[in-house]
Amino acid sequence: MTDAARTPTPIDAIADSWVDSLAEISPTTATYIGRSEYNDRFGDYSPTGHARLIDAVRSTVAALEAAEPVDAVDAVTKEDLLRELHLELELDATQWHLRDLNVIASPAQDIRQVFDLMPAATVDDWSVIATRLKALPVAIDGYVETLREGKARGVVPARRQVTEVAAQIARYTSDSGFFAEFTGDAAPDDGQLPASLARDLANSSNAARLAYDSLARFLTHELAPAAPESDAVGREVYALHSRRFLGATIDLDETYEWGVQELARMVAEQEAIANEILPGATVEEAVAFLESDPARKLRGTDQLQKWMQATSDRAVAELGATHFDIPEPIRRLECMIAPTREGGIYYTGPTDDFSRPGRMWWSVPEGVDEFDTWRELTTVYHEGVPGHHLQIAQAVYNRAQLNSWRRLLAGTSGHAEGWALYAERLMEQLGFLDDPADRLGMLDGQRMRAARVVLDIGVHLQKPRLSGDGVWDHDYALEFMRRNVNMSDEFVQFEVNRYLGWPGQAPAYKVGQRIWEQARDEDRERRGDAFDIKDFHKRALDIGGVGLDTLRSALKE
Repeated sequence: MTDAARTPTPIDAIADSWVDSLAEISPTTATYIGRSEYNDRFGDYSPTGHARLIDAVRSTVAALEAAEPVDAVDAVTKEDLLRELHLELELDATQWHLRDLNVIASPAQDIRQVFDLMPAATVDDWSVIATRLKALPVAIDGYVETLREGKARGVVPARRQVTEVAAQIARYTSDSGFFAEFTGDAAPDDGQLPASLARDLANSSNAARLAYDSLARFLTHELAPAAPESDAVGREVYALHSRRFLGATIDLDETYEWGVQELARMVAEQEAIANEILPGATVEEAVAFLESDPARKLRGTDQLQKWMQATSDRAVAELGATHFDIPEPIRRLECMIAPTREGGIYYTGPTDDFSRPGRMWWSVPEGVDEFDTWRELTTVYHEGVPGHHLQIAQAVYNRAQLNSWRRLLAGTSGHAEGWALYAERLMEQLGFLDDPADRLGMLDGQRMRAARVVLDIGVHLQKPRLSGDGVWDHDYALEFMRRNVNMSDEFVQFEVNRYLGWPGQAPAYKVGQRIWEQARDEDRERRGDAFDIKDFHKRALDIGGVGLDTLRSALKE
């Protein structure tokens, strides 16, 4: 995948130093990228901890701005890391950290989710876990201090996020919740836990439950009464988050109108395929027909996991033999059922040495026990190969050319999720979705992503409703989403709450796909008859995760 090793430069050293600083300041980030030296602790979630982060950002910006690139790799690193760091400073100016609470990606989840990624094979591993569990109450206290300062300054998350996270915490801390099951099932591969460690885990787990319960009480009794009813963050803050998740500046109003048109195009494409599946059928009738087919059903999470793994293994084997160069370490992808029941499907990348492989996680909502293969096939390609896993693991593998920041931390949702949607369409073009039912499932996902562009911008910018009566709000967004996806209502409700609390992230999928397709078409136009799609994919992925504006400029070079 790579040629001769590149000699590290001063800019590489600055980027590597930034990774070191971030790993120390944010140990959960260190765990995520596979650095274990901070696995026994949490970062400081208080205002003091945030101030330390911002000081490190400013120091890194100063060092980068004074450094001169020595080659094209350096130029990309400098451009993209400065983009990210400057945006961090802009978000700090809005005091966003004082209201950083939502149902999917905030410290409320970060503090718990890190345990999903910690090694748990040995007695020593469980000892480290026990130590980190002991540190959890202090982390929660720091987070409460930050949210309380936000309350004092009038910078508070929307009430819906506050109440939903409090309900989420109740599931973490119940007798059958995450902490009870996590430590109750502790079983290292190399033998039984010593009695003293088992007691330590039980005590630490109980302390963690109590800490999270205290966070829930704070949210319910102190923060919720001060929280605004409106879910909208407004144009100025939304524009920052759009740039954050895309790594590109877009015209929000033009993108909203494009989203409306793209949604209509997805609906028309679905209607045509529905007629292939069942002549004369509507999309809803075709879906009902497929959902009644027992041959297309998976029952229980065990069947789901085995099917995911078999589907992923087959895609890796076939694409690795034909359309992509997939090195051996990347060929290992683990498909996992997540230990939570929140409704998300997500990917976590491999560690730098591939000792922990890339993983596809499925968080199955409470009460959901049946899964449709025609609907989920494209999801496996999206999260696995040629989607997230190929893209992210390839950057990790590209050690000879890229510094640690470029391999492990750089990138945006628009780059990653846009590629994954691009990959779904690619699998259709390569013949992996020849069954009309599987294509309908792919389009179901593409329609949902188009709907999210319209919904997300519509709510947060208070656009007029498509129906013409009033402006976008939660109730209209929920009704709109129910009309545009064929999924359980629990999933739809979670998704809408996610969009309202995580502005700008959901559109990054479809807008990212749009920009990836534009970048490919621009490359085809530049190269003319010399253009080769396989070569384009290799060149683009070898750049690693970057903002989408950086991607386009790097491909031009």
